[in-house]
Amino acid sequence: MKPKIYIDGQEGTTGLRIFERFQSRDDIEILTIDPALRKDVDERKRLINASDITFLCLPDAAAKEAVTLIDNDNTRIIDASTAHRTAPGWAYGFPELSAEMRQAIATGKRIANPGCHATGFVSLVYPLVKAGVISKDAALSCFSLTGYSGGGKKMIAQYQDAERDTQLGSPRIYGLTQVHKHLPEMQTVCGLTKKPNFAPIVADYYAGMVVSVPLEADMLTTKTLAQLHECYADAYAGQKMVKVMPLSAQSDIGGFLASNTCAGWDGLNIYVTGNDERMMVCAQFDNLGKGASGAAIQSMNIMIGVDEATGLCL
Repeated sequence: MKPKIYIDGQEGTTGLRIFERFQSRDDIEILTIDPALRKDVDERKRLINASDITFLCLPDAAAKEAVTLIDNDNTRIIDASTAHRTAPGWAYGFPELSAEMRQAIATGKRIANPGCHATGFVSLVYPLVKAGVISKDAALSCFSLTGYSGGGKKMIAQYQDAERDTQLGSPRIYGLTQVHKHLPEMQTVCGLTKKPNFAPIVADYYAGMVVSVPLEADMLTTKTLAQLHECYADAYAGQKMVKVMPLSAQSDIGGFLASNTCAGWDGLNIYVTGNDERMMVCAQFDNLGKGASGAAIQSMNIMIGVDEATGLCL
């Protein structure tokens, strides 16, 4: 029998992208809700419990409520909200980080999909902490440049309004209070003793992002840029969705790393740049792809036992 899949919150950017990726697939059965009943709790509960896997593409409070509606022990959840990313009993949906995380996704009933900014930071920092290249006590900074689709329907409407505020034509830094909702996830998943100093920036283009973490030689146990690159190459060897770019890439791209290059793609590129004294490691991907919908579908594929890249754009 085909796995039955329900998307609770299909109207949002993440839910829509998931639904679009499913249109070419004949190995799953999509359960749909009557648009007039999409906020009807009883109908949502019925579909959640009729599914083998439900995607929660909802605000945090609604995602928490949806979990309370489950009375079918066989229903498995992939939550795209922030609500459960550090919650006990929830697997973290980033299988490339370790064999243990991949197994937890494959066998788990509750999967928390990583946040977009956190995806970039975790992809860069987790392998270094795991390998002992940086200390868990390291004081890290992170810069993340993203397209406006990451802000959801309200922000998309603001940017696409013909009479919008002129400030929207300029990149805007936010999260100024250093309490961004991705920070607990960034710290906890990487095993850090303190949160990074985080500067997210939204710019006037639809999709794609680059997350960067600056490093200095005296922070690392590795001695050279080449050794740092080797650490990433070892960590992600054989992975389909994460590609470590060659050291020559910082010259090949002409000294500029664009944040919209990966729009529409579901993988993630890692760049190791700089020199033996000062380094910058960067993750380049689509905030709606590996940063949201693509990662959620990858987890579903692992859960149902098909190739993890099935239905994705790579």
